[in-house]
Amino acid sequence: MTLPVFHRVATLDLNVQPWSWPFAQARRADIDAHFKARQREKPQIWNGRVLLARNPAFTGTSFSADYFETDFASFLAWRDWGFPDRDVVNSPGMGALRCSDGAFVLGEMGQHTSNAGRIYFPAGTPDLHDVRDGAVDLSGSVAREVEEETGLTPDDYQAGAQWDCVRYDGIIALIRILNVALTGEELRARIEANLARQEQPEFSAIHLVRATSDLSAAMPRFVTAFIEKQLAAPF
Repeated sequence: MTLPVFHRVATLDLNVQPWSWPFAQARRADIDAHFKARQREKPQIWNGRVLLARNPAFTGTSFSADYFETDFASFLAWRDWGFPDRDVVNSPGMGALRCSDGAFVLGEMGQHTSNAGRIYFPAGTPDLHDVRDGAVDLSGSVAREVEEETGLTPDDYQAGAQWDCVRYDGIIALIRILNVALTGEELRARIEANLARQEQPEFSAIHLVRATSDLSAAMPRFVTAFIEKQLAAPF
C-alpha cells in the first residue's frame, strides 16, 4: 500500500472544464446497478452532480487541477470499486477545526450517508454550487460544508493561509486549518447543540483528537496521516 504524500501550498488553480469521463461511459450499466443497490441500503442518497479532478500538479507553492462534472453514481462506483481510473482523483476541501487547547474536532458520518460511521473533518466533494467564474472556489466550499455540518460560520474561526494537500490512493485532500478560540470540549458542546436542532444531521457524533491515541480506524488514512504530522510538528 502506498504511503500518504504531503504538499503545502498557498494558492489553488482549479479550473472547471467540460469532459466526458470514459469510465462513466464504459461502465454505465454496472454503475447504475451499483447505485440502485446502494440506494436500497441508503434511500436518502441521490444522484446529484459532483466535481472530480484530472491533471493534478504541484508547482512551487501552487496546486492546479482540471475539475469536471459527473454524476454521483459514477463517483460512488469509482470510489467503492477502488478507484479503477487512476487518471482521476477526488480532490475535496476539508476544514481541520483546531481548538485553543490543540484538540482537533471531527465528525462521525450518520447512518443515512454513503460514508456511514467514517470520521472526517467537515468536508465535501465539490459541486456546481462551488463554481465561481469557471473555477472551483474551494475556500467557499469549505466554509459551506463547515456551516452545513457544524453550524460554524467564518466569523467563528480563523482560516489558515496555506493548504496541506495529502495524496493517498484516489484522493488528494486539500486541508485548511481553521483555528477556533474555544477548547475542544466547548466546541464539541456547541456543535452537538447545533446537531440536536437538525432533523437529519450529517454528523451523528463529534470526536476530539489531542494525541495519536485518540485516532481511530474509522478515520481515513489521509486524515490520520495529516493529524499525525500536525501533532508531531505543529505550526
